[in-house]
Amino acid sequence: MSIAKTYLPKEAEEKWYSYWLENNFFRSVPDDREPYTIVMPPPNVTGVLHMGHMLNNTIQDVLIRRARMKGKNACWVPGTDHASIATEAKVVAMLKEKGISKKDLSRAEFLDYAWEWKEKYGGIILDQLKKLGASCDWDRTRFTMDDDLSEAVIDTFIHLHKKGLIYRGVRMVNWDPQGKTAVSDEEVIRKEVNQKLYYINYAIVGGAGHLTIATTRPETIMADAAICINPNDERYTHLHGKKVFIPLINREIPVILDEYVTMDFGTGCLKVTPAHDLNDYELGQKHKLPVIDILNDDGTLNTKAQILVGEDRFAARKKIAVMLEEAGALEKVEEYKSQVGFSERTNAVIEPKLSMQWFCKMEEMARPALDYVLNGEIKLIPEKFTNTYRHWMENVKDWCISRQLWWGQQIPAYYLPNGQHVIAKTIEEALTEARINNPELTIDDLRQDEDVVDTWFSSWLWPISVFDGFKDPDNADINYYYPTNDLVTAPEILFFWVARMIMAGHEFKGKIPFENVYLTGIVRDKQGRKMSKSLGNSPDPLDLIAQYGADGVRVGMLLSSPAGNDLMFDESHCLQGRNFYNKVWNAFLLVKGWEVDDSLSNPNQVAIDWFDSRFNQALIEIEDTFKQYRLSEALMATYKLVWDDFCAWYLEMIKPVYLQPIDRGTYNKTIAFFENILKILHPFMPFITEELWHDELFGNRGEQDCCIVAQLPANGEINTRLLADVENVKQIITQIRNVRNSKQLSPKEALPLSVKANSGVDYLNYQTILTKLANLSELTLVNDKLTGASSFLVSTDEFYIPLDENIDPVAEKERLLKEQEYLHGFLKSVDAKLGNERFMANAKPEVIEAEQKKKADAEAKLTIIQAGLAGLAD
Repeated sequence: MSIAKTYLPKEAEEKWYSYWLENNFFRSVPDDREPYTIVMPPPNVTGVLHMGHMLNNTIQDVLIRRARMKGKNACWVPGTDHASIATEAKVVAMLKEKGISKKDLSRAEFLDYAWEWKEKYGGIILDQLKKLGASCDWDRTRFTMDDDLSEAVIDTFIHLHKKGLIYRGVRMVNWDPQGKTAVSDEEVIRKEVNQKLYYINYAIVGGAGHLTIATTRPETIMADAAICINPNDERYTHLHGKKVFIPLINREIPVILDEYVTMDFGTGCLKVTPAHDLNDYELGQKHKLPVIDILNDDGTLNTKAQILVGEDRFAARKKIAVMLEEAGALEKVEEYKSQVGFSERTNAVIEPKLSMQWFCKMEEMARPALDYVLNGEIKLIPEKFTNTYRHWMENVKDWCISRQLWWGQQIPAYYLPNGQHVIAKTIEEALTEARINNPELTIDDLRQDEDVVDTWFSSWLWPISVFDGFKDPDNADINYYYPTNDLVTAPEILFFWVARMIMAGHEFKGKIPFENVYLTGIVRDKQGRKMSKSLGNSPDPLDLIAQYGADGVRVGMLLSSPAGNDLMFDESHCLQGRNFYNKVWNAFLLVKGWEVDDSLSNPNQVAIDWFDSRFNQALIEIEDTFKQYRLSEALMATYKLVWDDFCAWYLEMIKPVYLQPIDRGTYNKTIAFFENILKILHPFMPFITEELWHDELFGNRGEQDCCIVAQLPANGEINTRLLADVENVKQIITQIRNVRNSKQLSPKEALPLSVKANSGVDYLNYQTILTKLANLSELTLVNDKLTGASSFLVSTDEFYIPLDENIDPVAEKERLLKEQEYLHGFLKSVDAKLGNERFMANAKPEVIEAEQKKKADAEAKLTIIQAGLAGLAD
């Protein structure tokens, strides 16, 4: 095929993604190869691609493509989460636009609309991931409400209930008044907001005076059950055993004593409202206080409030402040900032609410899940998250698993007329069980619980359920792919999802669900703010792909994305990625354009041997960084190898003079190098590498001979002495170019170079490279210092360029003195390190050896500089 002068990302992306799909390169079935498995954290069906998805799925794709190229049976399972609250809100909004209210529909009618919405919009984000190049096994795409997965949710609910791990009871939960449902802690977003702090006076019963409390929520005073003071607070000793009146409603409540109250915070008096604050609830339980819930499910005041019944909580707050002031009970109001919880799905302010819900006991399941991480069977990357995980698991609380919604798996609890309930898979099974003690019952007497289970209760089964591990616990897929290898996800769901999957893995399979958990950082803008649509600081990922190409965006994100650390994203990163693939493209055009002469001998063996060693050295570095899940460093090592070593140095070393042919040996070896470069680049830049892979330069490729399944290069020999020598040669070339610039000499003017090789390196071996890249007229080895020449040092070796013009001794002396001053300072820092007992005791031997070498080299350079200064003095 002919190759265009410019790489066209859009054309290549569409062509090769279709080709990969048509030829089943993403498809995986069990065979005799080693499996490598990733399950995608299922994005919400309501979602569209954002920068966090881009980062997360790029990392997964790099890992899966690399595993595929290592000969493993790579299986990346995609899917979506039904996202109960978010999806129901979307459907309700859609119905509202049609003039339909949810309350006017039956459950079945509403679910028909919900499924219609899901089929229309639910797959958008997965289609967008294909634009990124995600090489998922799309035939395995799962949805958390697929029939089999829903059945698994019901089966596990029944299993855990039989074990006594699921129960029903009244507990304090996070309540979303707009969604009218309980939500998980993970779905509560804490925000700092400007509020007012109201100082309210409570009159003392049977005596003069009052006590003052400070609250941000005056609308809840009608639910107060007590005022609490610290028993050691001498200011309030006279209140022990007393009662006070709640303002406006004049209900008496006791003053109780508890060291829970901090004496130096606020007024030292705390209003205790057990129904509307978790800490107050626990304090109320301790002191046997009544629980008075004055809020309806929608956040309006109910009849227990006695006043402002039916008013919204925030409207009531403003009105009660006025009423308190009019009654003389409001002492003052202050501006106040505090953290307030908002529902992630509806953005409503969360209410702590006592509610009858279904709960799952966590303590028993948390113990083995903690052990798996602490004993290293599951590795958290970076390791710093282990302490966070341990803290969560050692302080685990029961999980509220019920949601007051219709979209989701309905709880398999069936209520009898007498108020009892039975847990069963179907209403028919429930009736059979109920008739054991109530034979007269009919199916019409049973009523299924209206609630659905928490979305996380389906996604915690994900690594098992996607392989039908509940439907058929011994099927070929679950036996082959489970446990999976790597999970890539965000730290904020380490407990809410990751830990629970580990619990489920132990409970239902008796082993871990994955081996490694790679925790990504948050994508932030240049100001450090989390990218979000509401802030308007998040670019559209698809726009980025259109502008910079998928490969450019992938490289741009990964270059600055270390595991567990936030990514400060700048669009310039994508530009850097685009520049990189253009560099590769142009290098390929250069090589492809060379004319080959079979009669020529190979003058470039040193350059070939050097790059061969450099490539093998980079392979080890790249493999090591992948093993440590430092993907950003792996990409940077690849980037430097390709851009610096191959393009900037190797190709310059071997490229023929303008319009001259190249020898066959160098040409063939360069093509082989390029092919290997495409292989190691492919996981990061799949599209351009596949495009170049099929060029005629590499011969005729078969349909299945694609870069996506090419075997990664094997490690070869490394000539460390050659690598060190060529690094010196590169420095020599740079120094000669600096001399040309400082003396304003034409690059076309050939210069003589004399070398006093104190290190013993035979620079004649590198004469071809030096002559070509530094444009030398001759290279001479000398034993003594040359006077009247421009000089420089590389390591301990001295280099002299005799010039026709006389050297300015003053300028030369100034240069040498400046370098001497630098070396004195450098030696001082090295000596300080080597003289540090802690450093010498803790540093690795190779680190100490490197510092000692730095010292020896600097001392040798000082000796040479001092000799040069002495020569100038003569």
